[in-house]
Amino acid sequence: MSEIPVHYGTLSAPPTKVALVTGSAKRLGREIILRLHQAGFRVIVHCRQSTVEAQQLCQQLNIIRPDSACWLRADLNNAQALGEFAAAVPGQFGQLDLLVNNASSFYPTPVGTATLTQWDDLFGSNVKAPFFLTQALAPELYKQKGCVINLVDIHAEKPLAQHSVYCMAKAALAMMTRSLARDLAPTIRVNGIAPGAILWPSEQTTAVMPTLTEQDKAGILAQIPLGHLGQPTDIAQTVLFLATAPYITGQILAVDGGRSLGGTTKA
Repeated sequence: MSEIPVHYGTLSAPPTKVALVTGSAKRLGREIILRLHQAGFRVIVHCRQSTVEAQQLCQQLNIIRPDSACWLRADLNNAQALGEFAAAVPGQFGQLDLLVNNASSFYPTPVGTATLTQWDDLFGSNVKAPFFLTQALAPELYKQKGCVINLVDIHAEKPLAQHSVYCMAKAALAMMTRSLARDLAPTIRVNGIAPGAILWPSEQTTAVMPTLTEQDKAGILAQIPLGHLGQPTDIAQTVLFLATAPYITGQILAVDGGRSLGGTTKA
């Protein structure tokens, strides 16, 4: 069973677009919420465990603009919880204009050690949940001629060593993005963003991750033509761009400083 703590929006408020961002209590998802709210969206924050952070974020946003933010808790890998969550979404602000599928598990699965549990978790969070959540919320998005934005990964095309299951799941999400762009057209647009190096693994609350040495970091930076890590704001700004670009669908934009070009910046 999912828990659905609710801060209901005021349905009589002036019409404003509404965005749901999964996995948005912290880190990248939080930055997306902040940027959309700044642009005038009412926002629905989703979390699985970070309830304190979700509550604090909504309190902060509702001080800035009353009745503009709410939060819902659900484990999207649980079919029943996902269904209850999707059913609760329209009641928050009376509509849904934008779904951002951001929630994701990320950790290595070296060949020879990968388990079915890891497979189910990585495919569940990275493609199964986004698909079934999009399917469940499509009727609401149709009403608003809304859009879906999926957080993919540059490694959906160029695999990351020791992360085969994660990369396969993100590749499936990329195909889902293109497939649903056809299936939901012309009413709903579906696009994706493929981030590159945005935060070092040690700065993320993921499962057990190897610590990167300074040499490792230098090697990654050498692969980025712009020569530095991206920032969560780079992704958030791209979400806003795609959300407000009415003639773009079926596209996956790499936001990676040029890393997906291949090669290194040094001769």
